Amino acid sequence: LVRARGGRIANADITLICEAPRVGPHREAMTETLSAMLAISRDRISIKATTNEKLGFVGREEGIAAIATASVV
Repeated sequence: LVRARGGRIANADITLICEAPRVGPHREAMTETLSAMLAISRDRISIKATTNEKLGFVGREEGIAAIATASVV
């Protein structure tokens, strides 16, 4: 949609909120996949993770939440 309207994604910041699985072992593969999907270099993608302190459906390990922000130019 962004490309169709003449824009491009400059960088992306993703925060995963989950108790499990641990994101660390998968971070590089996720960065590589997003880099290819978004057509931007890996150094323009930030992926980090946090827990929900055992609260709600995320804390009960019933799901994963994500917050993603992208700069579009």
